[in-house]
Amino acid sequence: MKVLVLGSKGQLGKCLLDQLIKTSYEVIYLSRSDFDIGDLKSLSENMLLLKPAIVINASAYTAVDNAENDHKSVNLINHLAVAELANICKILNAWLIHISTDYVFDGKAVRPYREDDNTNPNSKYGESKLDGEIAITSSDCNYIIIRTSWIFSEYGSNFLKTMLILGAEHDELSIVSDQIGCPTYAQDIAKAIVCILPTLSSKRLDSGIFHYCGDHSCSWHEFATLIFLEAKAKGYQVPTSIKKVSSLEFKSLAPRPPYSVLNCSKIKAEFDISQSNWINGIAYSIERLKEESPSKRL
Repeated sequence: MKVLVLGSKGQLGKCLLDQLIKTSYEVIYLSRSDFDIGDLKSLSENMLLLKPAIVINASAYTAVDNAENDHKSVNLINHLAVAELANICKILNAWLIHISTDYVFDGKAVRPYREDDNTNPNSKYGESKLDGEIAITSSDCNYIIIRTSWIFSEYGSNFLKTMLILGAEHDELSIVSDQIGCPTYAQDIAKAIVCILPTLSSKRLDSGIFHYCGDHSCSWHEFATLIFLEAKAKGYQVPTSIKKVSSLEFKSLAPRPPYSVLNCSKIKAEFDISQSNWINGIAYSIERLKEESPSKRL
């Protein structure tokens, strides 16, 4: 079975390479340097030429703050290109696995969000991701949409790697403590996708939206604290003080959901996939980074 991975050089794309290499699927990896997903004509031509049975879309416009002033680009990548993907998957009778986000919610909930809860994004990034979801669900293609949150890994740019860099440069850091979410290790997302693939190939599944995130919630401050505890144990330089600050003190162009915990019971019931053990993910990521750059520690 032929599987096409889009966004193969992003952190999830690289984790998919790590996990899919252990399988017998015929996998084609395409990154932005191979072709521009925003070129809708090229996207359509490549898809029809390759004829994949499953498309995993790990590509996205993820610069949340930049999206507030770059409406055209974020809409092109997160909405219009996704709509084109869905349409081509419909023509090919292929499955589309698409990665979405907790930012489709406004963060005002008092319990973990379920898949059927009302969406209400409060940022241009969140709006574009929701528009992409709607384009998929209205296309009549076969799809799995996976909403996730606070993704980190040993690859790419993410909160864990930013903390390691800042921790080596500053003795004191201020980290937001009033935004609550679930960190999710990208390798675990990739493993979850690999677990889903056999069901898609046997056609024993209806299309749907699923939530997948870390196995317990925390604040950004708590997340940073656990990162530095593990980093210190592995010989990294870490700050001596991590100050709690409110999101009001930490100015950003795009509002963040104050509470974005996702209920993952549906993906557990359907595929027997457990939530990401993100504390183990922290340890593994830092160990991988240490192995790759032992002298620089990054």
